[in-house]
Amino acid sequence: MKRLCCICARAGSKGVVDKNIRPLAGKPLIAHTIGQARDSRMFDVIAVSSDGERILECAREWEADLVVKRPAELAGDSSAKIPAIVHCAKEAEERTGTIFDIIADLAVTSPLRTVDDIRSALELLESSGAPNVLSAAPAADSPYFNIVERDEENRLHLSKQLDRPVLRRQDAPPCYALNGAVYVWTRQSLFAANEAVVREDSELYMMPPERSLDLDTEIDFQVAQALMEGGDSY
Repeated sequence: MKRLCCICARAGSKGVVDKNIRPLAGKPLIAHTIGQARDSRMFDVIAVSSDGERILECAREWEADLVVKRPAELAGDSSAKIPAIVHCAKEAEERTGTIFDIIADLAVTSPLRTVDDIRSALELLESSGAPNVLSAAPAADSPYFNIVERDEENRLHLSKQLDRPVLRRQDAPPCYALNGAVYVWTRQSLFAANEAVVREDSELYMMPPERSLDLDTEIDFQVAQALMEGGDSY
C-alpha cells in the first residue's frame, strides 16, 4: 500500500499576507503540516504544491520530499482544490515512478490537528472501503435551528425545516462541519471525473472543535498561538 501526502499551499492570501509561511509557534505555518505528515510515518512521499516560489523554498527547507510548481490556472482565487491535488499527485507519480494507492490532502491552515488524527483518518479509509474520508467536527450552528437564508422573494426562513418545530438546538438532527484538516482518497476515487468532495458513501473522521480551527484571519492566528503555547497536545 503506497501512500502520498499532498500539501497544497496557494500564494497570494488576501486575509493574511503570506499566510502559509507566516511564523506560528516558532516556525512557518507550513512547517507544522510537513512535520506532522513526517511524524505520522504513514506516507511514502510528502509533496508540497504551490504557485509561490517562497512557499516552495520553505517546503524544501523543512524537508518535503517533493515540491510541485502549480500552474496558474489551478491557483486563482476561484480555483477548485481537487484539480490541484490531482495535479500534485500525477506529478508525484511521474517523478517518483510510483502509483499511489492512497492520497491524502493536509490543509496548511489546520496546524492543530495531531499525528493521531492523520493516522486514524487513513486507517478509517483503509478499513471502511469508502472512496474518501473527510475530517469534521460537530457543527456549532444548525440549519434546522439558527442558520437562515432568504428565498427569491426575500423572505427569511430556516435553511432546512422539519415537519415539526425545533425549539432547542439539541433537538435538531446532528450536523457536522468539514474542517479540511485531513482529507483522504483512494486513487481511483480522486482521479474519477467528479470534483465533488462530499459523496453519499464518504466517511467522516470526527475531530473536536479545539483541533478543527482553520487559520484564515489574524484572530485565528492569535487563537492558535495561544492554544499551542498553553498545552502539550500541539
